[in-house]
Amino acid sequence: MELTGLGVFAFLDYLSIGEASAFAKRAEELGYDALWLTEGPYGRDALVQAGYLLSRTERIVIGTGVTSVWARGASAMASAAWTNAELSAGRFALGIGINTQAVAAMRGANYSRPIAFMSEYVRALKAFEYSAVGSAPAPPIVIGAQKPRMLELAGQATDGAITYFVTPVHTAEARRMLGPGKRLIVAQAVLMESDPSRARNCARNYMAYYLGIPGYAKFFAALGFNEHDLADGGSDRIVDAIVAWGDESAFRARLEEHRRAGADQVCVVALDPSGGMRPHLGALEALAPSSSGSTSGR
Repeated sequence: MELTGLGVFAFLDYLSIGEASAFAKRAEELGYDALWLTEGPYGRDALVQAGYLLSRTERIVIGTGVTSVWARGASAMASAAWTNAELSAGRFALGIGINTQAVAAMRGANYSRPIAFMSEYVRALKAFEYSAVGSAPAPPIVIGAQKPRMLELAGQATDGAITYFVTPVHTAEARRMLGPGKRLIVAQAVLMESDPSRARNCARNYMAYYLGIPGYAKFFAALGFNEHDLADGGSDRIVDAIVAWGDESAFRARLEEHRRAGADQVCVVALDPSGGMRPHLGALEALAPSSSGSTSGR
């Protein structure tokens, strides 16, 4: 599995399961190479949902972006991942992450020493031996990573990393930290709204949760932002850096920035101009790899 081209990153818990199935089929019809789905502490099990979507598609890679290591032991995670790989003839990718301290607490987990925990978890995943008849090749494993130590672990111990809520500057640094031969999957939010005021207001609503996460101030400082950029819902500068808003040409330009910075697969987070976290099909149709001028390399 190459984990290249153009993908989709979506919060499918905001769709009914029937809508999620139809969405996955439509993404496949549009020519996207992968669909990465998220997992929340009180929503659907990402591995079960991935298996369901794999059974209703034919070509597209389905990946977890990411499923929590606090939610299940490594053996249970590996068993589900290998099962999905088998039932789909190798179309499943396992993205795992430590989430935040608050999310870990919701799952009853102790967030102390997350790097050491992840390192041991990956070791156990890779030691897993799938014994079912008709087994498939091991699915690729990528770590949800933003900060240097987790990116370095992803490069040393797995097939690569998936990043979210980042800029092309971060993508270039992540590429360097991962090292050669490792896959870098980058999620980029886009918003089909050309009015600056409406676009930035919608983007700020989307960004509010992430800007409030403890520790993000240091992360954004490393990307060149300051306290002013993080105050009052985020400055125009940081909003424009995180969310590509406007039209198709603006979206394609941002996706290409990530690709030039070293991303192997760029995934579209299609924000709904009316608000909320339901994926916006209009933006995905505008950027479809099957259309002319796509950055997917098709």
